[in-house]
Amino acid sequence: NSEFDLKTNFKVEKAEITSNQIKGEPIKGIKNIIAIASGKGGVGKSTISSNLAIALKNKGYNVGLIDADIYGPSIPLMFDAESQRPKSINVNNQSLMSPVISYGVKIMSIGFFSNPNDAIIFRGPMATKALKQMIDHTYWDELDYLLIDLPPGTGDIHLSLVQTLSLTGSIIVTTPQPVSLIDAKKAINMFKKKDINVPVIGLVENMSWLLIDGKKHYIFGKDGGK
Repeated sequence: NSEFDLKTNFKVEKAEITSNQIKGEPIKGIKNIIAIASGKGGVGKSTISSNLAIALKNKGYNVGLIDADIYGPSIPLMFDAESQRPKSINVNNQSLMSPVISYGVKIMSIGFFSNPNDAIIFRGPMATKALKQMIDHTYWDELDYLLIDLPPGTGDIHLSLVQTLSLTGSIIVTTPQPVSLIDAKKAINMFKKKDINVPVIGLVENMSWLLIDGKKHYIFGKDGGK
């Protein structure tokens, strides 16, 4: 179980943009772009991203989800869409990809273009190029929220994302134990850097407790997220 309080009607104040700040471009028709990050792998970031996408959809919003974990894409599995493939469509004489729609959410992942059993072996520049192509060549139409499920860490993919897109905010996912909190703090500090300056709008403490016979067992420690 997870413990978090995320309000979908949050208000993010626009930060003052300095001349040396890294800032991507907005996408026409998309109102909010939210990055979900962790720092550490295995904390349930893709699960949180998927459930948040469904929760927003159930509130009546138009929602898209990009699986930006190039090396370990899991969103097609989460949405029971491993066998599906994006279709090519023509928009204003430009050939674009139409995202796969599953459970009412528009999704795009490199997992749609690879065998689930094959390792995706990309050098850093190739991975960032693949992500940029997914962003630039997908026709999302009108969206209230575009969620981006980021890979672990604070590397090339994250910097490329900030350079490519104008992010509304970020959500950090952690588990209660110190080894996860260390990396979560790094992820928070990355978004707070002056040249990146993306608001952190929430932190999710995942795997908070295990419920057995009505009693909570804090097997990974307690209140780390706080």
